[in-house]
Amino acid sequence: MSDDTKKTDGKTIENDTTENIKFGADETELRAGDETDADFAMPEGFPDMDENMMGQVQDMMTKLQRYDELEAENADLKGKLGRLAADFEGYRNRTAAESAEAQSRGVSKAAEALMPVYDDMERAVSLGVDDPAKLIPGMQAVQNKILTIFGTLGLETTGREGETFDPQWHEAIQVVEGEEDDKIVQTYQLGFKMGDRLVRPARVVVSKKG
Repeated sequence: MSDDTKKTDGKTIENDTTENIKFGADETELRAGDETDADFAMPEGFPDMDENMMGQVQDMMTKLQRYDELEAENADLKGKLGRLAADFEGYRNRTAAESAEAQSRGVSKAAEALMPVYDDMERAVSLGVDDPAKLIPGMQAVQNKILTIFGTLGLETTGREGETFDPQWHEAIQVVEGEEDDKIVQTYQLGFKMGDRLVRPARVVVSKKG
């Protein structure tokens, strides 16, 4: 019985040893598998996905993340553009209001400067009713005052008799024979300029030799 026990024990020991060896081999294989899994972790639900497919998925995920970033940047740019458009609209409205106000002030200032001229014309006409001879000097005084006011506004007269004809400032409505070329011999309508800008051309008669 002791021998059987030994045999049995031997078998048991032999069996246990075999099982231990098999277990060790399986454990070795599992460890080898663990090392492979450490290099490439297969996502759950995709048992047949290889490294190339996994790389494509990761690349797609990166692109999707970049897409989200671009969407956020686009939304930010749209917000900035909207604020810029609102600021520009406000600036345009302010500029238009300031321009209209400046124009109104300019008209008021010009009208205020011409009011004394109206007063002088009224007095000249009143004097001319009683004595027509006094009308002409009165009107000449009014005319001179108007030219003085134009001068304060920056206007200069051009096209008076004796000046040299200049097509930049003058419009020749007639050419007559005279002692000199391009000389203004008669003014139908006095012209005005402001610096280098023509306000109104003078309408004149110009002379030409023989």
